[in-house]
Amino acid sequence: MSSNEWFYCVMNDRYWYMYVVECSDRTLYTGVSNNLERRVLEHNASKKGAKYTRSRRPVKLVYYKRYDDRSQAQVAEYKFKKLSRSKKLAKIGGF
Repeated sequence: MSSNEWFYCVMNDRYWYMYVVECSDRTLYTGVSNNLERRVLEHNASKKGAKYTRSRRPVKLVYYKRYDDRSQAQVAEYKFKKLSRSKKLAKIGGF
């Protein structure tokens, strides 16, 4: 992700994102947020991070997709979580 793309994501909180982070144990965690920078920081350094990621720090953002509203992002999250790990990796382009 280029710095311009990152700036665009962070500065436009009116959008929602389905995102995937890779945990230190190489597992994947999927969520939704309207501020990617804040959410990744929460996963890495705050009690606000998901319980799953708190014991698997540090995490790194490996994929995101922008949506116009929270509902669309949550539908995408649900569908992504149903995929097998191999299909998830194929969808996000591996890493």
